[in-house]
Amino acid sequence: MQGLIFKQFTINLLSLNNLPPKVAVFRYRPACVLWVDGGDASTFLQGQFSNDLGRLEPGGAAYGLWLDRRGRVIADSHVVRDATGGGFWVASVTSPAVAVMKRLGDFIIADDVALGDRTDGWCALALVGEGSGAWLRAQPRAGFLLKGRRAAAENWEWMLPESERADADAAVGGARGLSEEELERMRIVAGLASVPRDIGPGDLPNEGGLESEAISYSKGCYLGQEVMARLRSRGSVRRALVRVSGSGSPPPVPAPLWSGERAAGELRSAVRGEAGRGFAGLALVQVSSASSGTVLGLEKGGAPALEVAVVP
Repeated sequence: MQGLIFKQFTINLLSLNNLPPKVAVFRYRPACVLWVDGGDASTFLQGQFSNDLGRLEPGGAAYGLWLDRRGRVIADSHVVRDATGGGFWVASVTSPAVAVMKRLGDFIIADDVALGDRTDGWCALALVGEGSGAWLRAQPRAGFLLKGRRAAAENWEWMLPESERADADAAVGGARGLSEEELERMRIVAGLASVPRDIGPGDLPNEGGLESEAISYSKGCYLGQEVMARLRSRGSVRRALVRVSGSGSPPPVPAPLWSGERAAGELRSAVRGEAGRGFAGLALVQVSSASSGTVLGLEKGGAPALEVAVVP
């Protein structure tokens, strides 16, 4: 009987350590990892971040935005409450640390808040596929785990100190590797805005469909909150991020888009299609050009070069 128990335990341990077969991995360096602490850190971050941090438990994470006074998007990040409860991590896949540091530093007046840029000492893995989250949470992991915004499929970010890289590589050993192009294609096909590439300092969160996951309409005041409240009551924006497709190679981005002689918007992201067939992209266009089937050109008065495929 003891031998059977030991055998079963071994099988369970192996299943715990092995990634689910459908999970693929992309290794990268995060754009931003900041450490924020001090006696006023919690209230300060709550008054600056677009999402609600009031109920964040130790080890918990919330995705949101850092806005300016006009409600424009400066950067995005997750805010992670340290497992000890003694401070916070501000981590972003794509928004640079210098932008987040400046945005926060500009508003520290008499607050007991200290900011530290730890980006250079961190690495990360993106895991895409069914079961990735359960596998990551099945045992303690160095660093912290963030729900990803990479694809329609389940995906997670595992950010950890560089000193733990070898152990992380061993843990995901044997998993299929993802290329940057594959990952970008997944994101674009899913219609997920990347900050600041698709939605940045001149743009509103609602134009990129970020309001549902990144904006709280019930928390107290934060920078840009009045603009968000007005947009919600008005219920409309002048531009929308849409998925587009075209033939040939992806054009350099950003690229202006035209509807005949009229400026229609801008192509923000573009990637080769599956098997190199044409390209897919995300474009921020005037609402009048955001209907599926609308054709747009890359030159004023030029021939149509791409078509609006889907409004995310």
